[in-house]
Amino acid sequence: MKPFIRSALALSFSFSVSIAAAAPSPQFKLDFTKAIKTASDAVKVTKEFSEADEIALGQEVASNLLSLGPVLENQEVQNYVNKVGRWVSSHSERPDLPWTFVVLDSLNTNAFAAPGGYIVITRGLLQSLNSEAELAGLLGHEISHVIRKHHLSAIKKADATSFTKGLGSQLLENSGKANNTTRFAVELISGVVALYGKGLEKDDEFEADRMGVVLATRAGYDPFGLPAALQTIQSTSMNSNYLQLFLETHPKPVDRLNQLDRVMGSKFDRYDGLPSLEDRFLKIKESLISRKK
Repeated sequence: MKPFIRSALALSFSFSVSIAAAAPSPQFKLDFTKAIKTASDAVKVTKEFSEADEIALGQEVASNLLSLGPVLENQEVQNYVNKVGRWVSSHSERPDLPWTFVVLDSLNTNAFAAPGGYIVITRGLLQSLNSEAELAGLLGHEISHVIRKHHLSAIKKADATSFTKGLGSQLLENSGKANNTTRFAVELISGVVALYGKGLEKDDEFEADRMGVVLATRAGYDPFGLPAALQTIQSTSMNSNYLQLFLETHPKPVDRLNQLDRVMGSKFDRYDGLPSLEDRFLKIKESLISRKK
C-alpha cells in the first residue's frame, strides 16, 4: 500500500483554516512543489495538468484532507476494498494510474476521490452496503471523477474567476522569489481541498453515476449495484448526523436514482445475470463489524 495508507489519516470535513493553510506534506515521494519549477509554470499548471502534475496534486490533496485521524486498522478489509477498486479501475480508460483505496475508521457515510487515483470510503458507508456489486458501483462512481478529471476541471474554472488568478499575477511579478512557487502550490492545494466542502457540480455527480454503472458492469458486476446502494442511503434518516456532509456535497439520492433510471431504463436488463457477490461481501462486512479497529 502507498505510504499515506499507513500514516495517521483522518476524515475531518470541517475544513478549518489550519488545513486550508497547511503546507504541502513531505510524506510523499513526489513533491508537488517540485512539479512547479517556475512562477510561469505555476500559472500554466492550472491550464493543462500533466499526469505527473495530477498525481502529485492528488497526493498532496489526500494528505491535507486526511491528516487528522486514522485509517481503519483492519488489513483484511483494506486489502479487499483495494482489490475490488483496482479491478474496477482496470476496466477504465486510465488503468495505469496509481489507484489507491482507503477505508477510514469513521461512521460518517461518505466517499470521495482525489486527482490521480486516490479514493477514500468510510467504514460507515461500507458497512451500510449489502453486496460487492454495490461497493463496485460506488467505487466506480469515485473512479469516474478521476477519469473525467472533475476536480481538475473545477480548478480550471476557479482559475478564471478566483483563487489562482490573483496569486498567479503576483507570482509573475515576483518570479525571483524562491518561496512564491511553494506559496502557489499551497494555495492551489487549499483550493482543491475546499472543493470537498462544497461539492462538485451536480452534472459531474450525475456523470460519475452513469460512468460508475458502466465501469462496474465492465468489471462483471450486477449493474444495479450502484442504484441499490443509493436506495440504501435514501432509506437512511435524512436527519442523521452521519449523512450531513454527504447530503451537503452530493445531489439528493432520489434525484440521482431518477437520473440513473432515465439513463439505464431497460438497457442493462441483459446484464441482469451478472453477480452481486453478496456472500463474499458479507464475510468482509462481518469482519468489519466484529473488529472495530
